[in-house]
Amino acid sequence: MNLSTYRKIASLSVVVALIGAVGLVNPATATAATRYITTTGNGTVSVTPDAVKISATVSVVATTSKAALASANTTSASVRKALIANKIATRDIATQSISVFPEYSYPDNSTPVISGYRASQSFSITVRAGSTAGMIVDAIVDAGGANLSVNGASPFVLDNDKATVLARSAAVKSARAKALSYAQLLGVKLGRVVFLNEQSSPNPLPMFGVSAKAEDAPTQIDLGQQEVTVLVTVRWSI
Repeated sequence: MNLSTYRKIASLSVVVALIGAVGLVNPATATAATRYITTTGNGTVSVTPDAVKISATVSVVATTSKAALASANTTSASVRKALIANKIATRDIATQSISVFPEYSYPDNSTPVISGYRASQSFSITVRAGSTAGMIVDAIVDAGGANLSVNGASPFVLDNDKATVLARSAAVKSARAKALSYAQLLGVKLGRVVFLNEQSSPNPLPMFGVSAKAEDAPTQIDLGQQEVTVLVTVRWSI
């Protein structure tokens, strides 16, 4: 075989190979663009909170840090005892902070001097039966006396699973209704779901201040309403 014949055979082989490679590509697949409709849906459900978070602080001033801490510990023990007597489980009583520090007086034109020591302990109390939260406040105020301050009470939904399911259903229905509307306007058929993303969150309620009860009226904490919202983003093929 001479060189000229070899070159012709090699060139023919390359042409055949290129034709074969082109034949492996599906023209419809290569040119068809992925088509879809993406919409968002929002579902909100209003529920009555079933629990209350109470914030309280024991604070005592004494002449020494040891005496201040001992007195604060005694008051804190009385508060815990009152909580347990009113069916608050120990798992729902959480210490948030403990501190002991000097307090100063500031005489005119003189160096500040230590006037005493303040010891404090702060609690976060979860009342799972929200309707009894006012009674719990009264109990700890009675137990802590002048050494206790109630900083606030915040109603919340302890278990919002059921509300979330309802909100989720409403969100998906909203997203689908929008997608069907677009499909009708575009003259296409809505296909299968190819993507879904969810964001859900109970809308926070403000913390309400609570003061000690009057002698003839028990403390009442109004639970109000809380919204559970689910936002979904859904994509359908068309």
